[in-house]
Amino acid sequence: MTASQQFCTFVLQDQFFGVPVQQVQEVIRYQEMTRVPLVSDVVSGLINLRGQIVTAIDLRRCLGMVDREPSHLPMNVVVRTGDGPVSLLVDDIGDVIEVSADSYESTPQNMPDRQKDLVEGVYKLEGRLLLVLSIGRTLAAEGDQENSLAQVAGKEV
Repeated sequence: MTASQQFCTFVLQDQFFGVPVQQVQEVIRYQEMTRVPLVSDVVSGLINLRGQIVTAIDLRRCLGMVDREPSHLPMNVVVRTGDGPVSLLVDDIGDVIEVSADSYESTPQNMPDRQKDLVEGVYKLEGRLLLVLSIGRTLAAEGDQENSLAQVAGKEV
């Protein structure tokens, strides 16, 4: 029997990404954000999630993609981290899918460096590829990003 894993999927600039479903707290529509001055450009702002302040990270900027059109509001994939929840801003939300381990391959060497650093691997699906995003590496991508995210959200490091 082949092991399988479930992923919460989403789209960024026509690329299909996923994060392990056990790391996802919830998926929500666009939320108004409060901008924070003097933080990395990947931090879009802070959202109020039922009384909890959550940092919103723009995955397009993390991955070196062009900004989305202003008329296309992002969706939020709220993930759990050691410092509390963080919202990942994505273009569109997909389904939760289950993939088998035998369709997994390591990250292709010909991917752009910025993406290669943040993608753990690839699952070959029928008609497309699922890029597995590393939450830890994504949040640490801009230097010591986890510490600055915690400071933005007013949490102790």
